[in-house]
Amino acid sequence: MNRRSRVERKTTETKIMLELLIDGSGNAKIDTGLPFVEHMLDLFCRHGHFDLNLEATGDLAVDAHHLVEDLGICLGRALKEALGSKEGIKRYGFSAVPMDETLVTAVVDLSGRSWLHYGIDLPPGVVGGIDGELFREFWQAFVNEGRLNLHLVLNHGTNKHHIIEASFKATARAIAEAVLMLEGLKGVLSTKGELE
Repeated sequence: MNRRSRVERKTTETKIMLELLIDGSGNAKIDTGLPFVEHMLDLFCRHGHFDLNLEATGDLAVDAHHLVEDLGICLGRALKEALGSKEGIKRYGFSAVPMDETLVTAVVDLSGRSWLHYGIDLPPGVVGGIDGELFREFWQAFVNEGRLNLHLVLNHGTNKHHIIEASFKATARAIAEAVLMLEGLKGVLSTKGELE
């Protein structure tokens, strides 16, 4: 299959070029100026078997907020565009990922309706040089632009790095399941006849 997309976004705060291949092999080439975010996106691709080419700059001298949020916007938009009409896809995906003391569950519905349940209660402070609250902003932007339903739940865990990493892995694996093609399915998996 060739489910791919290219998204470009340029504002006074950020400049982003992103190419996504859903049916890839987990290869990522990422340059954002935010090493921890790059690490998270790299493992997102690895665990979802997505290929990603991403170049981004932002007003990091001000704060990482604008760039992290805009990365979520662009990745969500790229996923939606690459999926097209969503004909034949499984639609739903589930994954629970452990990382040492941490367990995070992600459930996805590629319904066309944006909703985020963010049940990730991070301990206060920064992780990888970034305020942990920015990851909620990333996922909110991702679901808004991707037009998907995402429930992220921290079952247990204490280490901020482990929690964030498990959430990216779990989401990637849930999406990878949801985009699978169902043999014999004609059209979309909805009685409405369409997935927005």
